[in-house]
Amino acid sequence: MRAGAYAAGLARRQNSRLVVVYVAGRSSLAGMAPGGALATEQTMDEIADGLRREVTDAAARLGVPAEFVVSRGDPLTELARIADEVKADGVVVGASEKAGHRLVGSLAVRLVRIGHWPVTVVP
Repeated sequence: MRAGAYAAGLARRQNSRLVVVYVAGRSSLAGMAPGGALATEQTMDEIADGLRREVTDAAARLGVPAEFVVSRGDPLTELARIADEVKADGVVVGASEKAGHRLVGSLAVRLVRIGHWPVTVVP
């Protein structure tokens, strides 16, 4: 949420368009139980709908043109693809709170390594 607020403020100050991306990962647990995939899809759709409403309301309050994009798959791949498609001037992400990312590298670090856009990490 802090990364979204930061990005919205940045877009407002620079009179830019805001593209908010929600990437729903693929759940490995969904295939373990009958109906698990359907329940997972419904939950992800509900989360996306809630986020879409929040983004739309906040953007209207700030007077920032915003687009909400939902994608499924690997977050790195999808964020990079969408950022390239919309010709993003920059990418804003929240800092990872997972301990394993110190070894493997967080999403933000991997986005920086791609090097197509400036990446801002919001703690």
